[in-house]
Amino acid sequence: MKKPVQFPIQRALAIELGKLGTPAVLRYDIARITWHLYKGRTYEGQPLAIKLEVLDTRAFFRIEKMLQSNGILQSLPGVTGQAAYGLIGGNLSDHNAVICSIDPFCYLSHLSAMEFHGLTDRMPEQIYISTPASTEWTAFAVERMVKDLGEDWAAYSASGLPRLGRTSVNKLGKRPVHRYSSIHRGAFRSIKDSPVRVATLGRTFLDMLREPVLCGGIAHVLQVFKEHAATSKRLIFDELDRHGTKIDKVRAGFILEEICQLHDPRIDAWVECAARGGSRKLDASADYEPKFSERWMLSINTATGME
Repeated sequence: MKKPVQFPIQRALAIELGKLGTPAVLRYDIARITWHLYKGRTYEGQPLAIKLEVLDTRAFFRIEKMLQSNGILQSLPGVTGQAAYGLIGGNLSDHNAVICSIDPFCYLSHLSAMEFHGLTDRMPEQIYISTPASTEWTAFAVERMVKDLGEDWAAYSASGLPRLGRTSVNKLGKRPVHRYSSIHRGAFRSIKDSPVRVATLGRTFLDMLREPVLCGGIAHVLQVFKEHAATSKRLIFDELDRHGTKIDKVRAGFILEEICQLHDPRIDAWVECAARGGSRKLDASADYEPKFSERWMLSINTATGME
């Protein structure tokens, strides 16, 4: 009897990696897809050209080297080690898509999110991302691996094959990557048919209040509020009411009323957050100034354009 034609494992893996729809792939994803191919033993109705019953590290390294030699996997300058690769046919010049492929729990934030939402005409020299703090990131990674591997998780974990770990990315192309970590994970949305994730519009305004230095500076933040807050006020109000601290609401209230000339009962409600006798400042990074808003109990320690 004629032996059935075997399907090359490298070809099957290249097809499956392409289905991810990302310009870059994690080494972990290469390994876990290969693991599933080994377990299935067939691809597109043909037996796979494999001998081992279960994937081991030696076989994986050999397959990985073949994919590199064939140009399917490409090194990514700025990425430490071999934690991730560029994928053949992927648009590696789309740095937003690349960084979101490399860190599955990050999203574009601050000035990068402002650019994405059309709030600024500045071209950020850096790529700004927000990502969970280390402990939370690790917990998300374990949860993802358990979901990916199901009943095989224990065996995969014991195999020594690459696990999902945090990848150190210093820069992509010539653009440094600025990583912002917080114990509070912000609100973001995924872009359809793209690996890109970006802070929601409301969260982007909240980030401008909290970290103006990462958003082009306080003067730029005030200008953006003045130009765009009126058309986005419902989203700003919702974000502040759900996730804003007292000082966030005080800063927002002053900016929306005094600079943007917006008036709303929801802004009036934030006046209760004002605290007399404190040292609250409009720009947290600048020195305290005696110029003061009595309504908002806030040091106006930056130029507002109202002088």
